[in-house]
Amino acid sequence: MIIAILGPTAVGKTALSIALAKKYKADIINFDAMQVYVKLDIGTAKVTNEEMEGVPHHLLSNVSLDRNYSVYDYQKDARSLIDKLLKENKNIILVGGTGLYLKATLFDYNFSEGTTYNEYTDLTNEEILNKIKSYNIEELPHLNNRKRLVRLLNKLENNEPITSNGNNLLYKNTIFIGLTTDRNTLYDKINKRVDIMFNNGLLEEVESLKDKFENSKALNTAIGYKEFIPYFNREKTLDEVKDDIKKNSRHYAKRQYTFFNHQFNLKWFNTNYNDFNKTINEVINYLEELNN
Repeated sequence: MIIAILGPTAVGKTALSIALAKKYKADIINFDAMQVYVKLDIGTAKVTNEEMEGVPHHLLSNVSLDRNYSVYDYQKDARSLIDKLLKENKNIILVGGTGLYLKATLFDYNFSEGTTYNEYTDLTNEEILNKIKSYNIEELPHLNNRKRLVRLLNKLENNEPITSNGNNLLYKNTIFIGLTTDRNTLYDKINKRVDIMFNNGLLEEVESLKDKFENSKALNTAIGYKEFIPYFNREKTLDEVKDDIKKNSRHYAKRQYTFFNHQFNLKWFNTNYNDFNKTINEVINYLEELNN
């Protein structure tokens, strides 16, 4: 059995994954794009050794900060790991917030080795479109849709297939579970969690990594870390950094919902913050019904 637990940041995915792993004697595989990196602990809300309660965790703190670890790399590592665990008759729980990593792993997505991603900041939309036209593409994105233009040119320059069978599930026994709550509660939880991160030493963690920012794409893109750059440059105060992390985390949660709802056939469960055991039992009852 493979269980994938999705949901926005701060909704309780880690706690649910541990409870289900203990119930079903499962290994846990992380699919958060930033938790794969070493030393990004507090700012990514990475599960601690104590919280793991002895449950085996994989693809967590396994990539150095100076490495540009791509979705292709994750797909390769995750599929290899899943195949190994399935051969050992292990149950598997995938948990995280990076929907693309999960989609690329469990569905028939094709990536090329050495895939790079270019923002083409030096090119106008028209120049990008002209480059795309040189590949004799029939369906062209709209000139004003820069996001699609950039994505398509990247695919062309990386010799990636333009189409994929992205809706074909490779592991047929996968169950998708979503945790959710109302928006006001979620935003309040996100804001409070950022406060806790600072109380737990986020500033000290980031300062210890200060010399690595120059060569680390992860540090320059991860929420909870990139916001410190203006602080180091004395352009923003620490309070402004904290507010930026909260705001970016809330916006990220909104994007997560959009992606999860469009890409996965999810069974959603409301997080009961007052009695989380009720949420755990609801999920277990649902899984038991499916397996009977």
